[in-house]
Amino acid sequence: MASAAQPSYSLIGCPSLNLDKKCLGFSRHLNNCRKFAFFFSNVDQRLLCKVQPRRLEPSLITCFASNKPEISSTAKIRSEVLSPFRSVRMFFYLAFVASGALGGLIATTQLIAALSNPSRAAEVPDILKGLGIDIGAVSVFALLYYRENTAKNAQLAKLSREESLSNLRIRVDEKRILPVSAFRGIARLVILAGPASFIADSFKSSEPFTDRLVERGVLVVPFATDGNSPSFEFEDSEELKEIIAKRKRLWQLAPVYATEWSEWLAEQKKLAGVSPESPVYLSLRMDGRVRGSGVGYPPWNAFVAQLPPVKGMWSGLLDGMDGRVL
Repeated sequence: MASAAQPSYSLIGCPSLNLDKKCLGFSRHLNNCRKFAFFFSNVDQRLLCKVQPRRLEPSLITCFASNKPEISSTAKIRSEVLSPFRSVRMFFYLAFVASGALGGLIATTQLIAALSNPSRAAEVPDILKGLGIDIGAVSVFALLYYRENTAKNAQLAKLSREESLSNLRIRVDEKRILPVSAFRGIARLVILAGPASFIADSFKSSEPFTDRLVERGVLVVPFATDGNSPSFEFEDSEELKEIIAKRKRLWQLAPVYATEWSEWLAEQKKLAGVSPESPVYLSLRMDGRVRGSGVGYPPWNAFVAQLPPVKGMWSGLLDGMDGRVL
């Protein structure tokens, strides 16, 4: 390798060496010049070492996952819409707690001063009375705040689960795959989850209620948890052509991306304390919120009795009156 050219330096303060002239302290000046040259040479080497590129060592990045589910902004906005005055109540509860705590602190200092001064012994009962009121107020409003905050967290968790459900996909036909949220305001979905035999029995038990279920906008989403595709048999008859068309419409939907459906159902069963192998049903309102659920076969007769028709004079007016939300 060719050696690099040594850089030239202008040594400031080094006297010029003229051999023709006699210079006092010549050896001393010469030593000073050598010291300057050695210093700059070391500086140059250090600069070269700094300029050389450093080798980047691979770094280990550790990710920590939180067990607490993340609440989306959409769920928070829906919670505010459903309970618009909850934040106001929680604010006043905290304000009353702070006011009572401050009053209790002042009463405590007054009580200590009264107990240490015999001349103020008559004030002790009144101070104790005020202190008891402050402690009671703090306890009551802290309890109210705790209950309100617990209800808020429960509502946010439920809305978050409903939002996850709304993102699941359903196959309408060979060309269309839509999320559950696309059926809001259009249909009342009834989700069935269980083995293929459970789906087939539910299909047979819904036959007497086909007309009234279709009139109420009910659409069934059958999900076979055992991996077997349920078979629906429809009779070919000209007389029952209209009924068969309604039954096909009632059972036309099919879930896609089975893994996502399985994960969501497993989470719901775990929260409800239901066995993972148990067949369940889930009924949604017209607005997409959960109105009912249970273990076993769906109560088709109850759906017919409780749900209003989607057409007629009550159309639109009772869309939100599908029963209380679970």
